[in-house]
Amino acid sequence: MTKPVILTGLRANNDLHIGNYFGAMLPIIDMAKQKSDEFQVNMFIPDLHSFTTPIDHSDLYDQIIHNARLFVAAGLPLDNPEIYLYRQSYVPAHSELTWILDCFTGFGEMSRMTQFKDKSTKLSSDRVSVGLFNYPVLMAADYLLYGASYVPVGDDQTQHLEYGRDIAERMNSRFGELFVVPEPVAKQHEFFGKDQGLRIMDLVNPTKKMSKSDDTGKGVIFLGDDPAEAVKKIMSATTDDKANVAYDPANQPGISNLLDILALLRGKPVQEVAAEFAGESQYGVFKKVVAEEMQAFLQDFQARLVAVDDNSVMAKLESSEAAMNEQANLTLLRVQQAVGLRPKV
Repeated sequence: MTKPVILTGLRANNDLHIGNYFGAMLPIIDMAKQKSDEFQVNMFIPDLHSFTTPIDHSDLYDQIIHNARLFVAAGLPLDNPEIYLYRQSYVPAHSELTWILDCFTGFGEMSRMTQFKDKSTKLSSDRVSVGLFNYPVLMAADYLLYGASYVPVGDDQTQHLEYGRDIAERMNSRFGELFVVPEPVAKQHEFFGKDQGLRIMDLVNPTKKMSKSDDTGKGVIFLGDDPAEAVKKIMSATTDDKANVAYDPANQPGISNLLDILALLRGKPVQEVAAEFAGESQYGVFKKVVAEEMQAFLQDFQARLVAVDDNSVMAKLESSEAAMNEQANLTLLRVQQAVGLRPKV
């Protein structure tokens, strides 16, 4: 590796919705394009993370490939040699390093992880896996293998990144300079920007974030939705009784959410879009504009998705995985030698 490394993960399973698209996919792709001249950009698919909670395994492999195709349809360039796209499980060093790090990680450390506490309370005790408990250790292995200095994480992952820095420093202190220690959270936010994308809210309940876990699906627009169905969801979106299209998230969350969505679809500041509808009292007229532009967006995106060349995607995955195995195995060997699993040269 001759360049510093940025590492970020691409969701491996579940349908992606427009909140994922505008809030994560596009910022990740834009970052990769902008930073690839100065950095090696590792964009990995965390397929081993996919079943820390129960899922349907019968379609996992197809979903992994499908989501790689989604990122290509969203603009991820396959011909950039400094952007690597690879599947986590196709680099066995991730699993091997995780076990080694496990043995230098305290049970108490993992017990204090807020995300584990939150997720485990939503599952029956017999469905809370060791994998869910152990998630931050695998996450640390994901970036320590490649010496990544920058790892963009959301607020819910900052505690995990802090653990990763701790375990890297702990191992370095005991065995010598094994790992590059990622930059602290404050510097990560300074480098990437604190907000990597807008939080699109649920169409039915605009006080909560749009989420794939919505059982009804009525408040969520997925990238694979029939465009005509998406129109119905927009037209049925919760608004208010104020008869005034204005950007006021506190008092008019539903209308404000639709303005946010329209601004993202147009690539314009929300204040500019809101000004266009100032004084509009008929919500149906406003919703129709949002619905039509959402329909056009989905039709265009789905056409681009159909046009993605599967052979090119697989070729990129395989070439990146070969390169990443070479890089990761060098780090793993250094660690194996340090802990006594391999002879020192």
